[in-house]
Amino acid sequence: MSRASEEAIRDGQEVTTIGVVGAGLMGTGIAEVAAVCGLRTVLVKATEGDPDAARARIARSLERRVERGKLDAEARDQALSRLEVTSDRDALSGAGLVIESIIEDLGEKRSLLRDLARRIDRRAILASNTSTLRLRDLATPAYQDRLVGMHFFSPVPAMSLVELAHLPDTRAEVLGTCRGVIERMGKTAVPVVDSAGFVVNRLLVPYLVGAVSAYAQGLAAAADIDTAMKLGCNHPIGPLALCDLIGLDIVLAMSKLLYREFGDDRFRPPSLLRRMVHDGHLGRKTGLGFYDYSQSPPGPNEAVAALIHHGEREFPSAA
Repeated sequence: MSRASEEAIRDGQEVTTIGVVGAGLMGTGIAEVAAVCGLRTVLVKATEGDPDAARARIARSLERRVERGKLDAEARDQALSRLEVTSDRDALSGAGLVIESIIEDLGEKRSLLRDLARRIDRRAILASNTSTLRLRDLATPAYQDRLVGMHFFSPVPAMSLVELAHLPDTRAEVLGTCRGVIERMGKTAVPVVDSAGFVVNRLLVPYLVGAVSAYAQGLAAAADIDTAMKLGCNHPIGPLALCDLIGLDIVLAMSKLLYREFGDDRFRPPSLLRRMVHDGHLGRKTGLGFYDYSQSPPGPNEAVAALIHHGEREFPSAA
C-alpha cells in the first residue's frame, strides 16, 4: 500500500460510498447525515415494505431543515441525488463502509452481518449501530478484524456523539477510517471499550428506569419529575420525556438486555414500563407514552396517571 493510501485510510477519505441497512428511525437518520455530508449513500430496507417510504421520510426531514434555515435548498437537492434507497442488499457491493441498524436482537444482527460480509468487498468495513450488544458476540473470524461499533444517537441529524467501539483484532486503519467518516459527518467519535451498553446506556438506563419507578410509586407527577431533573441537574429534557422520545419499547429492550447481562437491579425493567409497552403506549411514535401527544403542548397520559392515582403499584409484567 502506498503512503498516500495509508494517509487516506487514516483520515477516512477513501470512503466515498456508505451503506446503511435498516430503514427505521436510526437508519434513515444515519443515511440522511451521510448523504448531506457528501457521501454516496445506499440505504437498504431490511424488512418488507416499500423502500420509497423511507426515502420520503428522509426528504421530509431535509425539507424541515430547509424551512428552519439549517440547510439550503441546493444542499437538500444534492443530498437526495446522492441517496439510493432499495431492498436489494447487493446494491452495497461498492460501499467502503456498511452500517447495520436493525432491531437490537443478537441473532438477527449476527445473521445480517454474516450475509453482508459475503456480499461486500473483503476490505470494506462492517459497523454495527448496536446500543447494548457486545461486538465480540456479533463477530466471526471472517470479519472481526474490520468490525466496529458505531453507536449513533437519536435524532441522528441533531445529536453529535458517536460511540466508537472495537475488538482486539480490529485493525488500526479501520478505526482511523471510521473516525474520519464520523468527523466528516460533523460528529464527535468517543472511543469506548467493547462492553454491553458501552458508556452512555450503561449510565442512562438506570437513570431512566429509576424515573419510571419513581413515577409508578407516586413520588411526583410525570411533568414534575421531568421539571425537577431539568432544573435540578441542568438537563435539557426530563427522563420521562426522554423515554417517550427514545421509545418505551426500546427503553424496555435495553433494560432487559442489560439486566440479563449484569444481573444488577439498577437495570431491572419496572413493571409499569412493561405494562405500557404491552398496551402500545410507546411514546412519541404512537402518540401516547408518559405524555399524550395528541395535545398541544403534550399533557399527561391520563390512562397511566389514573392507574397510579388509584394506588396500583404493581403492574402486570405482560411484555
